[in-house]
Amino acid sequence: MGTITPGLAGIPEQVDVVVVGLGITGAGVALDAVTRGLSVLAVDAHDLAFGTSRWSSKLVHGGLRYLAQGQLAIARESAVERGILMQVTAPHLVHALPMLTPLNDAMPRSRTAMTWGGLQAGDVLRRAARTSTRTLPRPRRLNATEALGLAPAMRADTLRGGLLAWDGQLEDDARLVVTVARTAASYGARVRTRARVTSATGAGVTLRDELTGEQYDVRARAVVNATGVWAGDLDDRVRLRPSRGTHLVLRGSTLPHTRVAVMVPIPGSTSRFAMVLPQPDGRLYVGLTDEPVEGPVPDVPTPSEEEVDFLLGVVAPAFTVPPTRDDVVGAFAGLRPLLEVEGTDESADLSRRHAILTSSTGVTTVVGGKLTTYRRMAQDTVDALGLTHAPCRTASLPLLGAVGTSTAPEHLVRRFGADAGLVLATSREVTGLADGDLLTPASPAVPVTLAELVFAITHEGAHDVDDLLDRRTRAGLVAEDRAIATPLAERAIELVLSHRRSAAHA
Repeated sequence: MGTITPGLAGIPEQVDVVVVGLGITGAGVALDAVTRGLSVLAVDAHDLAFGTSRWSSKLVHGGLRYLAQGQLAIARESAVERGILMQVTAPHLVHALPMLTPLNDAMPRSRTAMTWGGLQAGDVLRRAARTSTRTLPRPRRLNATEALGLAPAMRADTLRGGLLAWDGQLEDDARLVVTVARTAASYGARVRTRARVTSATGAGVTLRDELTGEQYDVRARAVVNATGVWAGDLDDRVRLRPSRGTHLVLRGSTLPHTRVAVMVPIPGSTSRFAMVLPQPDGRLYVGLTDEPVEGPVPDVPTPSEEEVDFLLGVVAPAFTVPPTRDDVVGAFAGLRPLLEVEGTDESADLSRRHAILTSSTGVTTVVGGKLTTYRRMAQDTVDALGLTHAPCRTASLPLLGAVGTSTAPEHLVRRFGADAGLVLATSREVTGLADGDLLTPASPAVPVTLAELVFAITHEGAHDVDDLLDRRTRAGLVAEDRAIATPLAERAIELVLSHRRSAAHA
């Protein structure tokens, strides 16, 4: 069934592999290792998707930007991994997103030709990765009328047409992490949150249960450091140069009827674009910056005022009524764990390729890379451990919810796939409530339901309101939405605790 647990009660004294960090990389390593027959304990000091994995653009990229930079290997790897996610492992969580580049005053004919050539090259990557046109259609040119039909809020007076391409979009990046972790747990991995590593070598770890304060020692044949931007805390050989990527959150009504991602060129760059990204929950995200970061790594990065102004300024010329600061209802930022490369000055030029390193104490660190290629990063990491000759299975292994159908409501199906029925059945059993109570959204603008919150506690390791609103759902991105959803989250916690008390006394 795949259940995740907060705390360390009942963990074994010895396993084959301890994975430290439960972002997308750590969850991926846990799944790869356990499906090759290794015993796995995967831990995080905080929660699933606590770090960079929840702060992405929610895109599964085909590698077009890397192709433009001449990084052919990583571009091809990205296209291959995108195809695996969309067609095999997570078709319920990754869908095709149309991406429109408006042809206007910001796109002179020379840049239009270059961009169109890049889109055609990206389609060659798609074909080489054997991703079908049913999954991702070919790019095409649009006239001005067709372009406006997809994004009516764009300025019409300077518009002469558009270039339409397609890429992968996640329902939610944190949802992917949770699903990978649950899948690992369903194969026997022990996945524990609120479990902090206080010391580590290649032969084992000392852990502290953050709920009880108790200490545990676990022996292991290998220890994997998958802590992302915090990797240097466990391996002082790792040299990272983090960069901050900021997104703004807007209501969908700010740019009405925007049904496609709108790509706006960043002045002074030949390959970078700002993006207006419509989300499945009705919001819009505007991103993305690339700012070098110095000093200690914060638990939750904060967007700068300059980044907010920068993003609004870049996208403004594309729209008849541009978004303003008053339209920004939220913002979030993530830190990319970029490996420091000698002789490279700009964070935007650092390679997104991953690396696998071994510390002087024997800890194996996997760092760099990006969300799209998490599966390949995990495969390479488990290969490097040398603990088994069993082949990697994850390229053909559907995640939980990927196979089958469900008659549950569309909102649950979109987020859980075929497991939507399990979500609803679990919440009925735990609460004793009717479907009407379980499926009523917190508000018309906040589509969070009691059913998914209850399931997050019973199966997904959620422990408190922050887990529920910031990572199992994304209501917490907007302060107003958080206030609306908090009573529902508190009710879910109390209902589950009451059910557990009743079961204990039965």
